[in-house]
This record gives sequence, C-alpha cells and structure tokens, in this order.
Amino acid sequence: MNLVAPQSRFARVTVAPLTPAIGAEISGIDLGIEQDDAVIAEIRTALLTHKVVFFRDQFITPAQHIAFARRFGTLEIHPATPKDQPDPEVLHIAHGPDSRGRENAWHSDVTWRAEPSLGSILRAVEVPGVGGDTLFADMAAAFRALSPAMQDWCRSLNAVHDIARVFAGRLGKSADELRAKYPPQVHPVVRTHPETGEQALYVNTAFTSHIEGLSAKESEWLLAHLYAQAAVPEIQCRFHWRPGSIAFWDNRAAQHYAASDYFPAVRRMERVTIAGDRPYYRDER
Repeated sequence: MNLVAPQSRFARVTVAPLTPAIGAEISGIDLGIEQDDAVIAEIRTALLTHKVVFFRDQFITPAQHIAFARRFGTLEIHPATPKDQPDPEVLHIAHGPDSRGRENAWHSDVTWRAEPSLGSILRAVEVPGVGGDTLFADMAAAFRALSPAMQDWCRSLNAVHDIARVFAGRLGKSADELRAKYPPQVHPVVRTHPETGEQALYVNTAFTSHIEGLSAKESEWLLAHLYAQAAVPEIQCRFHWRPGSIAFWDNRAAQHYAASDYFPAVRRMERVTIAGDRPYYRDER
C-alpha cells in the first residue's frame, strides 16, 4: 500500500517525504504565526499520510508551541510534569552528564491511558552536535508485514497497558499508588485508525505488560515477535535534530525510539501532547 501524498495535494505548504514508508518534512511555514484553517488542514493531511512530519528552524516560545498544538485538539498534562510548572501542557525531557537518556525503546506515548494521545509535538531546545536522533516506525506497515494467519490471530487479541512499568521508578511512587490513579488499560492488539481506517499493531515495549487470555510464556513470545516488527529499517525513518526542529507524530499509527547515544552531551526537548480517543478494532475486510 503506497500512501505517499503527491505535492499536488498541498497548496499552502511544501511536503517532502523522507522515505517511501514514513516521515515527511514540511517547509514554507512559520509556526510562530497563527495559521489559518486551510494550512492546519494540510498539516493534518500530511500527518495522516506520513504518520510523522518534521519542521526546521522553528524558534517558537512555549506559548506558541501550546497554541499550535491546540489547533489539533485538546491537550493533556503528563503526570511527570511538576505541579507548580507555569505551562503544565509542556513536558520537559532533558538529559546530560547527570542523566543518561532512557527513551531508547520502541513505544507509543501514554498507551496506559484509557484514551491514549492522538499525537505528540516535540521541539528541540538544545541538542548534541552528534547523536540524539529519533527513529520512527510505521506500525500499519508492521501489521501488513505479518502473515495472514498471524494477522487474523492478532485481530482477535487484547493487551494490557500499565503506567507502572516505566513511571513507578521515575516518579518515585509505588506501582499500586500509580495504578490507583491510572488503572491498567486493555486495548486491542490491532488498532483501527479512527481517521484513515488503517489497521496498526498497538503493543509496545514500554507500557504493554501482557496479552489477555494467553499464558505468561505465550504472551511473552508473541509480544517479542510483534515488538520486533518495529525494528525493520524498511518501515522506519530517522530524524537528526537541530535547534528549532520540531517533530509531530501520530501516536495511533507510529512508534518512536530516541537514540541515547550522546551521553554525556546535553539534549533538551519540550513536548506537548494532544489528547486522543479510546482505541478500537473494526474489521475492514
């Protein structure tokens, strides 16, 4: 399936695909300026087509970052955000000599929520001269690469997603304390995209704990097999950050992996996340 959108579909922005599978760079736009509805619609089309879009040289303020994200939906606040932070919608992700990067695993953001995020918009504030790239994988292509028999099995399964797997240690809370506020959620292993209708694998190494109805050994084996689908280079793109770079990805259809190869250099990023809806599976056959 070739979903690459020709430039003729875009009258207000320039969209250049990074790979045939996933990723495109959008140019001819200043995100510090409020965009009209037509431009926002073209950005959304590019996002749905390419699953992650990138912008360069966007030296915007946190307020402008928030305002741009709000054009795509309601924003959510991450539990890792300090309660006294002036802009609670902005999640600060910073690493340096005293903090090695920990986001180097394939994942989709906040799948532990009942209604996981639509998308994330990440802005580079300070980046290392070498390293610190982020990789993105097309999880619809990952699903299509499975055998028909494996596809059919996965369509019938649900998996549990648990915040405590990652954030109990990072937030200094017990697993039970976190789960009381954010109970583990059950989502389909294959998710139907609510806007495109595509089917995509919806399990990830960070937050998926197990598949319902399988033994622990069966669940572990199947999850390892499905996780490995994201690691295929043909369904990936890799983005090298510069100050002012922005990535906007669709958490419903893509996973990402932040390469933590830059220690002890400094990498400071700011993320604003758009709330989504409850995952579901609808048979399109």
